Amino acid sequence: VQLQASGGGLVQPGGSLRLSCAVSGFTLDYYDIGWFRQAPGKEREGVSCISSGGGHTNYADSVKGRFTISRDNAENTVYLQMNSLKPEDTAVYYCARRCSIRTADYWGQGTLVTVSS
Repeated sequence: VQLQASGGGLVQPGGSLRLSCAVSGFTLDYYDIGWFRQAPGKEREGVSCISSGGGHTNYADSVKGRFTISRDNAENTVYLQMNSLKPEDTAVYYCARRCSIRTADYWGQGTLVTVSS
């Protein structure tokens, strides 16, 4: 089982990035997938979750209206579109199988997002 997060980088405030989480070794259709982030000196927190069929999504209050999670089961990939980025969005972003930090059993390696002018 592997999850590979990518798409991070340096972006100015107000800019956009799209993160990808490519999965292998399991059938993506069967699992909820979560995005999480960890800022320097802070605990890891949940950002967004998408249900196995894609019909249900949820977001942390801090990103609602700016981030959109989606999935393409045929491509074995989950996306996180991030718009109107703020400096406080700076963090390492991780994708994981399942949507709770306590129950997520496999994690991607993380991709760094830096929002700075």
